Amino acid sequence: MRDGIEQRDVILERHASAGIIRLNRPRALNSLTLDMVRMVSAALDELAADASIAAVIVMGEGERGFCAGGDIRVLHESGCAGTDLAETFWREEFRLNHRISTYPKPYVALMDGITMGGGVGLSSHASHRVVTERTRFAMPETGIGYFPDVGATWLLPRAPGETGIWMGLTGSNVVPADVIRAGLADFQIASFQLNELVDTLAELPRGAGPRDVDAVLKNLSSDPGVGPLRRNADLIHRTFRFGKMEEIIAALEAENGDFAEETLRTLRTRSPTSLKLTLRLLRLGGQSRNLAECLARELGACLQILKSPDFYEGIRAAIIDKDRDPKWFPATLEAVGALSIDAFLKPAEPPLTFSGAHA
Repeated sequence: MRDGIEQRDVILERHASAGIIRLNRPRALNSLTLDMVRMVSAALDELAADASIAAVIVMGEGERGFCAGGDIRVLHESGCAGTDLAETFWREEFRLNHRISTYPKPYVALMDGITMGGGVGLSSHASHRVVTERTRFAMPETGIGYFPDVGATWLLPRAPGETGIWMGLTGSNVVPADVIRAGLADFQIASFQLNELVDTLAELPRGAGPRDVDAVLKNLSSDPGVGPLRRNADLIHRTFRFGKMEEIIAALEAENGDFAEETLRTLRTRSPTSLKLTLRLLRLGGQSRNLAECLARELGACLQILKSPDFYEGIRAAIIDKDRDPKWFPATLEAVGALSIDAFLKPAEPPLTFSGAHA
């Protein structure tokens, strides 16, 4: 094993035939910065070109999280100051998400602990996705006046039934069993076995491929059981199959039981603009041809979100003042007009481009 080379907030190691990329901001739950996106991209370039590396493993330092997402405080500051940092971050992050989906070697994401937002982009596009009993998975963007990005508008509509629509709109935490069922992870492996997993992958021969990695993961995996989203799959399908938020709310109000009531309470705390925008993007994503198309659409929406008062209010309430009491504008779904949502669909200029084949 070569000594770890620390590049500020990312550590790159080689352990026999495994290349290991460690996100190294544990105090910030490994939240992504632009420098980190660039360092991960550079590490992937280096490992792809190294014939001695059979598989790449991406993991987070510390026991609390894989990656809690992008550093939204920096994005907030960039938007307030009118700098191009937020746009540059999104462009390079989305290119990295696409790169992961087309990476030429097995890419194993260890989604141990908090995996949210940008952390989903680093993991759920991977060829091999591992959750543990400690995984806390969510796309919580509607709670900060934003929308699920990093290719989530490609991933979530492809979950069984309307499960992904529920996930994207509520932003609620999802247990490992439901992450797997939604097609956003592949195996559950106990956290205490992760070191063994890394060592075993490192022992694979140079010519090992995806099936060899599958065999290692399957051998260490355990039955994740049944999660609440699967138990409530029929209710979710009945209530989230509509094209308008008002219809989803009305359908939930007609249901009985704790799950429907809790879902309603959650949706009523979210930004009405974000809810309508998210639903629109998810439906468009479900009709899209590939991940690249969704990422390009998401970037256009990102550039428009910088003009939205809810983006700044949501981040203020969540991480600046931390009062957890955002004042959304408009304050109701009825006050959010279709034309205001159409404005978020303006294509980014210049368009987002990708190297290699589309996913």
